[in-house]
Amino acid sequence: MGDGQKLALRLQASRFFQTYSFSFSEPWLGGKRPVQFSASISHTKQFLFDRFTGNADRSRSFNITGITLGLAKRLTVPDNYFTLSQALSYQVYDLNNYNTGLFTFGDGSSKNLSYTIGLTRNNTRIDPIYPTGGSNFSITAKLSPPWSLFDGKDYEALAEDREEQERLLSLDPTDVDAANRRSEIDQERFNWLEFYKVNFKADWYTEITKDLVLRPSVEFGFLGAYNNDRGVIPFERFFVGGDGLGNFALDGRQVVQLRGYPNQSLSTQDGGSIYNKFSLELRYPITLKASAKIYALGFLEGGNSYNSFRDFNPFNVKRSAGLGVRIFMPAFGLLGIDFGHGFDPIPGGTVKNGWETHFIIGQQF
Repeated sequence: MGDGQKLALRLQASRFFQTYSFSFSEPWLGGKRPVQFSASISHTKQFLFDRFTGNADRSRSFNITGITLGLAKRLTVPDNYFTLSQALSYQVYDLNNYNTGLFTFGDGSSKNLSYTIGLTRNNTRIDPIYPTGGSNFSITAKLSPPWSLFDGKDYEALAEDREEQERLLSLDPTDVDAANRRSEIDQERFNWLEFYKVNFKADWYTEITKDLVLRPSVEFGFLGAYNNDRGVIPFERFFVGGDGLGNFALDGRQVVQLRGYPNQSLSTQDGGSIYNKFSLELRYPITLKASAKIYALGFLEGGNSYNSFRDFNPFNVKRSAGLGVRIFMPAFGLLGIDFGHGFDPIPGGTVKNGWETHFIIGQQF
């Protein structure tokens, strides 16, 4: 649009899911200062896969409807490289006979009202596609209201009741009454989602020799609960492994790319509440012309996800190494391919994972 505004309408559909979204951004809110305003509305529907027919069962679905409003402002203190961003979002997760094992309740809904605040510092130079110096740091916190402080529910009693239902199910997995009661408890616990989520990411660019660039990076994420009796929510979790291509975050999940392993293979079915990742990349340009920028890279990576702090060990990571190439063209954006070798077995396996091929469309590792 005329003054740098962006308006986008996105429609995606397949046999198993449908996604509709509308977004708008204004980089100069008020017309005088570089304060960016953004707004988006989205609706996603996923149908359950019927393994017997190989088709989508349209009578069983998982829907998400959401709206987000955001503001971002360039700061001058402590220097001009800092940006403060804030967003307010509201989502409704609606399950209709959607029993997959990811949630104990297959019918019901959860509502997510959250505030996100982020601080970034980016002084990478000279070329944004192929930086040869500088660094990029970001830390974000996503917070819900502490509903348990004023909703009047006895979460300690609910937690004890749930433990009893789990005990009954451990004795008799076919106990329908215990399974139904557990679902009722979880629907009550997660009617309004209560959580806090922190993410940190940093990477550096160092030119070793002319055009040969070393890029180390580190990531960390944690999903917690204000009230231990309420517990960690089943949404917003971390799923580690692969390139993230085609894994849309339907249930609010955060997909963490880690080459050398299949998509989301390094997390449990329910996802992790903690993750960490380390990466070391060596890049060399083939051509840096304006019409097309191409560079080759080699990488070493390690990362993992964990269910709780009791399991967390920053040195217990799944390791990988490999080679890749990137090409950027203004008409198509960033494209690439990586070949990664996983040195460790995926959870449940006994032999190293071996080679995986990863395709890159737009995203950076």
